[in-house]
Amino acid sequence: MEAEAAKFIGAGLACLGMLGAAIGVGNIFGSFLQGAMRNPAAAQQQFGNLIFGFAVTEALGIFSLLIALLLLFVV
Repeated sequence: MEAEAAKFIGAGLACLGMLGAAIGVGNIFGSFLQGAMRNPAAAQQQFGNLIFGFAVTEALGIFSLLIALLLLFVV
C-alpha cells in the first residue's frame, strides 16, 4: 500500500520535468519573436536554431513523461 503511494508521488514529481519543458519552449519562442522583431533580416538565419532548441527542450519533456510512466507501470 505504501509502495503504491510512493510510486504515485514519484511519478508526479517526474512530471515536473514536463512543466520545465513547457516553460522552456515558451521562453525559446518568445525570445525568437523578440529578436525577429528587432532584426527581421536575421530571423530567417536563426530559424534552424529555433527548431533545434524546440526539439531538444521537447525531448527532455518527453523523457520526463517516460520516467513517470516507467515508475507507474514497471517499478
